[in-house]
Amino acid sequence: MNRRDARILVMQYIFQMDAQKDFTVCALDGFLSDKNITNQKAYILNTIDCVCQHIDDIDSNINQCAEGWSVNRIAKVDLSILRLATAEILYVSDIPKSVSINEAVELAKLYSDDKSPKFINAVLKNIGQ
Repeated sequence: MNRRDARILVMQYIFQMDAQKDFTVCALDGFLSDKNITNQKAYILNTIDCVCQHIDDIDSNINQCAEGWSVNRIAKVDLSILRLATAEILYVSDIPKSVSINEAVELAKLYSDDKSPKFINAVLKNIGQ
């Protein structure tokens, strides 16, 4: 598994946590049980843990940087991508901000509508400043 595939799994789990309104790792073992994550396990667990521990701060940063938008109005897939990238930018020190932004934009191209990559890029450029 490469890092992009790992990010996709993290994004999907963040989406699931949001849908269930449960930002914990309680369902993580079941979610990952049929996936071969050996070489990306540390990244996956660390990033999801960061999201769970800092969800209020992550959402606050997104709210501040998404001019005219709040986390309640952002499409759920886009919000999952933003939460993932914001967690990387703020709490995962070994990933450069530019990499987090680029990967988030690429995820948006795969999973969101045509306007999402530009929106996600604009929001993330202001995170952590």
